[in-house]
Amino acid sequence: MEIKKTAMDGTLESSDIQITVSKGTNGVNIDLTSDVKERFGDDIIATIKKVASDFQLDNVNIKAVDQGALDCVIKARAITAIQRALGNSEEPAWEAL
Repeated sequence: MEIKKTAMDGTLESSDIQITVSKGTNGVNIDLTSDVKERFGDDIIATIKKVASDFQLDNVNIKAVDQGALDCVIKARAITAIQRALGNSEEPAWEAL
């Protein structure tokens, strides 16, 4: 699938994550900012990559600013941001859940 526009979901509140999705040209690139990156960064990135893979995205840039979000929140924010970027947020991707 191809990204149609830049989209975002989430906040910078405690226990949340803000994810911005935009067109890329060189695979799936994830830029993570997090106070817990050293300890949980690999897991956060793996969760976001899994969601991108579920949507069959080949070229995408994802910026994530984590404020201590749980895995389920990371996944939900990634799904919503990607669906908005694809232009199909009106129909939830149940298979990605």
